[in-house]
Amino acid sequence: MTDGYDCYQNALAERVNGILKMEYLLRKPKDVAQARKMVAESVEIYNQMRPHTALKYKTPDEVHRAF
Repeated sequence: MTDGYDCYQNALAERVNGILKMEYLLRKPKDVAQARKMVAESVEIYNQMRPHTALKYKTPDEVHRAF
């Protein structure tokens, strides 16, 4: 999950994976196609709709657009 063997990057990736599993992927998909759709929807919600406390209650997309 990391580039350059930075252990902090892996921790961030694991945190995001945990959030996706615990908050969005609450039911078991019927097949791989449904799993892909569920993950895509979850990532969209996470980036575009879910406010993050570390970002002063802004979404990641809002923060990236500000740059």
